[in-house]
Amino acid sequence: MMRQLLPRSLAGRTAVFLTLALMLVQAAGLTIHALDRVDLQRLGVSREISARAFGIWRTVMLAPPDRRESMLFDIELPDGLAADLSDMPAVRPGMPRAPLALVRLFQLDLIASSPPRFRPREALVASGPRPGMLVVAMRLPDGPWLNMWLTLPPPRPWHSETFLIAFMLMTGAALALILWATRRLVRPVSALAHAADRLGRDVNAPPLPEVGPSEVVTAARAFNTMAERIRRFVGDRTQMLAAIGHDLRTPITRLRLRAEFLDDDEQRRKMLADLDEMEAMVNATLAFARDDSATEPSVALDLAALCRTVLDEAADARPELPPEAISYEGPDRLRIRGRPIALKRALANLVANALNYAGMARVVIDAPSHGILTLRVEDEGEGIPEESLEAVFQPFRRLEVSRNRETGGTGLGLPIARNILRAHGGDVVLRNRPEGGLAAVVTLPV
Repeated sequence: MMRQLLPRSLAGRTAVFLTLALMLVQAAGLTIHALDRVDLQRLGVSREISARAFGIWRTVMLAPPDRRESMLFDIELPDGLAADLSDMPAVRPGMPRAPLALVRLFQLDLIASSPPRFRPREALVASGPRPGMLVVAMRLPDGPWLNMWLTLPPPRPWHSETFLIAFMLMTGAALALILWATRRLVRPVSALAHAADRLGRDVNAPPLPEVGPSEVVTAARAFNTMAERIRRFVGDRTQMLAAIGHDLRTPITRLRLRAEFLDDDEQRRKMLADLDEMEAMVNATLAFARDDSATEPSVALDLAALCRTVLDEAADARPELPPEAISYEGPDRLRIRGRPIALKRALANLVANALNYAGMARVVIDAPSHGILTLRVEDEGEGIPEESLEAVFQPFRRLEVSRNRETGGTGLGLPIARNILRAHGGDVVLRNRPEGGLAAVVTLPV
């Protein structure tokens, strides 16, 4: 449950943890501050009520004995203070002792600091039956006791506008600092993630800047070293494949020349057909392994025009098909960034796959949504089994059982198309259409 509540990003989690730590520190500091304010507020309120109580004492003491009751009744007592006259003190033996600070407040600050003629003959202070209540009994010069019950209001350390404003300002400033710091801290991680994604789509992507703290510089340097090794590996592999291709084409060419001198026309035709198939398979295999699209620069291009060009070339290569067998549905212009030669090859492979198996191909481009554009190459053939929709993207995997290159191809068209589209940050999947046929669904970032 806790993991589900946490943000998914590193910046969010760091901000949450720092905010929780700040809240704990703030809570501890505010608790200490509140406890101090409780004592101060309680002492201040006690001093105020005690001063009023001592003022009542002086008024009653100076009044004639026969008028003390009526005068005490007429006095407007403040909230939290009650008084009466009695022959016995309200403070009884066994009552809880009052806090030392309040006893000192009455006996020293108020009574001892008063003129001698205003001092009571005897003063008793105890805690009342309820929390926050004090019972004070002061004996008048002629013997009766003035009993007073003081109820101290509960302290409210949080009820302070200055305190609340200061707390909100401090919290807001701390949160802003936390957000700024976390963004600064995770920025190198985000840059590293973007660089890794960019390297996956373009092996010649620019290196990561080696700036910042020592740990960031070390990580950037290691990433750049890895990228350089990958580029060197790709370059070495390309050179090796070029050499292999040259070495393979040489004996094929010699066999082709020898076949031309065969007297048997039937054998010559079969051998030349086998050599053509062998050369096509070698070329397709080398093209798949070499992946020239990785070295092609990315430029702005019109995808709609590129699709129409692919369809026009497919129609020219298959004049036997009716005009309606090859069609395009989509915008007249659609600007994206990509590698035009590689994209053209991927689309041509998808269109050729539809034409080979269904005898028709329709390219449909949907309007981009949330930065992703969807392109579909549809046909009205028989489709393929659901369990084989992903398997056909494996190299040399063909569903056509005859293994005839004219009908089944080399088994590399779809893998090459997927490699190219993934190098552009997109992908391609196959789906059986509900109305019949197959659709190659291409997604590309825009």
